[in-house]
Amino acid sequence: MAGTPFELKGKTVFVAGHRGMVGSALVRRLAREDVELLTPTSAELDLRDQAAVFDWFATRTPQVVLLAAARVGGIVANNTLRAEFIYDNLTIAANVIHAAHLNKAEKLMFLGSSCIYPRLATQPLREDAMLTGALEQTNEPYAIAKIAGIKMVEAYRSQYGCDFISVMPTNLYGPGDNYHPEYSHVVAALIRRFHEAKVSGAANVVVWGTGTPRREFLYVDDMADACMHLMKVYSDGRLINIGTGEDVTIAEFATLVAKVVGYHGAISFDPSRPDGTPRKLLDVSRLNALGWHARTPLEEGLRLAYESYLREHRQAAE
Repeated sequence: MAGTPFELKGKTVFVAGHRGMVGSALVRRLAREDVELLTPTSAELDLRDQAAVFDWFATRTPQVVLLAAARVGGIVANNTLRAEFIYDNLTIAANVIHAAHLNKAEKLMFLGSSCIYPRLATQPLREDAMLTGALEQTNEPYAIAKIAGIKMVEAYRSQYGCDFISVMPTNLYGPGDNYHPEYSHVVAALIRRFHEAKVSGAANVVVWGTGTPRREFLYVDDMADACMHLMKVYSDGRLINIGTGEDVTIAEFATLVAKVVGYHGAISFDPSRPDGTPRKLLDVSRLNALGWHARTPLEEGLRLAYESYLREHRQAAE
């Protein structure tokens, strides 16, 4: 449901995780709002350090908190760095949400992940599907940490009356993504793989998994715009999905990435690699009813993402 309109103008806004793909998109979007941005680096403020977080909040007293900081990665990272993923993400959520409450932040938004939904939940994924079934095993520690953050938001609203909300973005891509060869998400991994194949003249690109899972992809600047919309109009203890409401198979997606990158060789699949959840499409009817719809078509978004990759690739080589 919509709440009393919230005014961002003139507020001090803390973007936790401002250097990540999500956080940097939020910073770009906030440039269109009349706000004072607070963006300490991780070297200046380790969000896993409770004492440091509490001291920083007491000193800076941000009025608005956008909690986008997280330890993130693709299937391999989630499955191999299980302890780091649950510890870092639990600690960050607990420290920031509690500090925001103690220092009377006017509004907080916690950004979750669609992996909080059961592996075999009915599609499209409705917000009330959370905790109705078993999670995808490969990213269970990360998902549990995100569920804990959502439940903290609910509890702090219930007990203290805090205007804290949770949003659930679908699979994101765009500027600032992580292109690590092992630990990246599928979009960044495929952009890098097809680009390197094009440069080297490789005859074939191998895509992990069977190619049959279906995924929904949202351009990260669309996600940031949805977050600003929800900050202004949404106040409810229930989490709310952010996505496009459309999905494609990984095979279709790989073909589109190859087209955008300009790779003309063959594409094959490696079924020995994990597929992850068979399908993950969000029900975005509640978001749409609040007046927001995704605007960037997938092919256009991928072109923008590839252009960003090329810029970042050149800068890293300089």
